[in-house]
Parts: sequence; structure tokens; C-alpha cells
Amino acid sequence: MYAVIRTGGKQYRVAKDDKIIVEKLAGELGSMVELSDVLLIGGDKEKLIVGSPNIDKAAVFAEVIEQSRSSKVIVFKKNRRKNYRRTRGHRQEQTVLKIVDVSPSGVKPKGSASKTTEKTSDKSKTTNKKSVKKAEVGNTGKGKSTGKKVEKAKPTVKGKSAGMKKGKADSSKKSKSVEKKTVKAKPKTKE
Repeated sequence: MYAVIRTGGKQYRVAKDDKIIVEKLAGELGSMVELSDVLLIGGDKEKLIVGSPNIDKAAVFAEVIEQSRSSKVIVFKKNRRKNYRRTRGHRQEQTVLKIVDVSPSGVKPKGSASKTTEKTSDKSKTTNKKSVKKAEVGNTGKGKSTGKKVEKAKPTVKGKSAGMKKGKADSSKKSKSVEKKTVKAKPKTKE
């Protein structure tokens, strides 16, 4: 029996004991993950079941084998004749899964691990790392844990006031100089 599932914005054709590499999913090594976004189920003896868009109650159960990162992708930007070159690298986080069971009724397999993580939809679980402020709980550096949340300090700007930005300062200087020029540019009259 095989199934077509959707996770991480991509579709995968999976069968029992297959190993697939998907976008990062929450789960520890050895934990069981339920992929409930099943689009199609088929097999040799059974007839094809197609969802519209998903099949109700169907699920694919997989075990997390590895949490890793893919190979590096080089991002190179260049503007010719402007002396502008930027090189950045990116490694996408990924999860290696081993398919344990394809279940049309959504029943968990009997030999499932004790740790179970449900994966219902990608959008509800994912968070943007840049937008979330992280608070650390733990050591103060003196050996004992306080249990209090410690927020990271914001960087300070030296030499400028907090409200003054470079763009605003330049625009105010330009407007004053324009006013002075308009005063000097009065037409001369003959007497």
C-alpha cells in the first residue's frame, strides 16, 4: 500500500519502510510523527482512494531517524561596474523519516514508540525565528539555576539619539537649505 502525502509544501509518494527527507518537523530522534495531510491512497489489491483535497481520517505514521541540515547553497550577488559583491551561504534544516505505516482509517500502528508527536498542518507549527524573541531559562553562571527568564539586551546606538535616524537628519538639513535658497532667489527690481 502506498500514499501521497503533503508536508513542507511538497508532495511525496511513500510506502511502508521508505526513507524520505522532508522539511524540518518537530520531533526528537526515535519519536513517532503523524502526517495527516494524505492526498491519495492506493495499492495492488485495493482500489485507489483520492481525497478532495485530503482523505478524512487517513494518516501516515513515520519515525524520526535524523534531524540534520542539507548541503550548503551559495548565494552570490553582484552588480557589475559598481564594486558590489556579496556572498552568503544557506543550509536548509531537514528531517529524515522512516515510514512505519500507511493507515486509511488513521489507527496508530501497534509497535509505535512511546514518544508521539502529531503533525497536522505546517502553518500552525512553524515559527519565524527572526520575529520571535527568545527568553532563556537557566543558569546565571554561578552553578545554580534561578528559573527566571533572562531577556537578551538590545544593542545601543552610540553617538546618536535613539529617535534620530540618518535619513531623517539628512532630510531636515535639506529642507532648511532649500528655504534659504528661496529667500535669496527673490527677483531684483529696477528703480
